[in-house]
Amino acid sequence: MTTAETVLVPARVTAVAARATPRRRQGFQHGGWFVAPFLLLFALFVIWPLLRGVYLSLTDANITGTGESFIGLGNYREALKDPLMWDALGHSAYFTLLVVPCITVLAFLLAMLAHHIERGKWLWRLCFFAPFLLPSTVAGNLWQWLFNPGTGMVNHLSGVDTPWLTDPSYAMPAIVIETLWWTVGFSFLLYLAALQSIPGHLYEAAKLDGANAWHRMLHITLPMLRQITGLVVALQILASLQVFDQAVVMMDFGPGPENATRTFVQYTLEEGFTSYRVGYASAISIIFFVIVASVALGRMWLLRDRTEEAGR
Repeated sequence: MTTAETVLVPARVTAVAARATPRRRQGFQHGGWFVAPFLLLFALFVIWPLLRGVYLSLTDANITGTGESFIGLGNYREALKDPLMWDALGHSAYFTLLVVPCITVLAFLLAMLAHHIERGKWLWRLCFFAPFLLPSTVAGNLWQWLFNPGTGMVNHLSGVDTPWLTDPSYAMPAIVIETLWWTVGFSFLLYLAALQSIPGHLYEAAKLDGANAWHRMLHITLPMLRQITGLVVALQILASLQVFDQAVVMMDFGPGPENATRTFVQYTLEEGFTSYRVGYASAISIIFFVIVASVALGRMWLLRDRTEEAGR
């Protein structure tokens, strides 16, 4: 190859690259068309209903959609003074405080059992995860029959005639038990996947150093599962605050004995579709949205600070 050809070859390569660069940039610019369908659906089914709900919360709209007038913050002032709304919020918070710690610990223990058991791993994993695949109505009706005072298996096996679904003191714990059995499979699956991702050489090194099973779990397993535990807790808090299906089905679509199981979501639906006060229901739903969003953002902020401290 002559000196002239040596000079021309890089020049040709540079020219080709120069012609290709605008096309690549143009392709990246048009990449927005790939996400356009998602953005359209997101705006149609999330952004628009949210904006519509904010508007309705400022009116006295009814379920017929006629005769609505702008009343400003009147619905919000009424909601803040509504004892039934605060009772419903307290029931949802009480349910969350019972479910989240129990389901986190139970999911971790079941994942540890399924991870370390030698025989029939697939059967154990199927048994732990299978209830999560059931529809909420099926799970609710099943446990409604199990808690039946006369023919239920729970009282029959325990030998105690406990009024699970008719006593305000037992109604919410009954829903909590049903929720644990029904939804623990999802958190169990997250923990199981995280356990399988822990490098085995960490346990081997700990064994060589004389660490027993308790020390290995305390100093290796739990620290390695810190992030997945934060995820499980956050997801369970958000899901538990929005509890509705199991409470309504187990209580025959009512608020339970002495309104002990009326949750915030159920109260919102009652105001909107039973009392026909769509404007007021929109206002309390916006309040609930702010509460749930604040909890989610607070959890993300705490998790970010812990991650930054761990990185330091």
